[in-house]
Amino acid sequence: MHRINVKALGFAVALTVALVYAACIMAMAVTGPQTSISFFNSLMHGIDGSFIIRKTPMPVSETLMGIAEWFVIGWLMGASVAAIYNAGNRLRSPN
Repeated sequence: MHRINVKALGFAVALTVALVYAACIMAMAVTGPQTSISFFNSLMHGIDGSFIIRKTPMPVSETLMGIAEWFVIGWLMGASVAAIYNAGNRLRSPN
């Protein structure tokens, strides 16, 4: 069985999540509150998300902190998936 590199998958997932977060911020900045609310309501199966949409512009410091936080969360998720996959392979493998 193949082994997944824990650090590599962690980084790949982290970078993907951070880029999606940054794209979300850009989309919200370009489209405005009402379009953002409509878009995210459709993603959340019709749940009204208007109460969580920020009414004021997001400060750059919060934007950067959010990207960093999601990067860490993504890395932990990717690394966990790889570690669990590798552990499962060791349990199945007679080596």
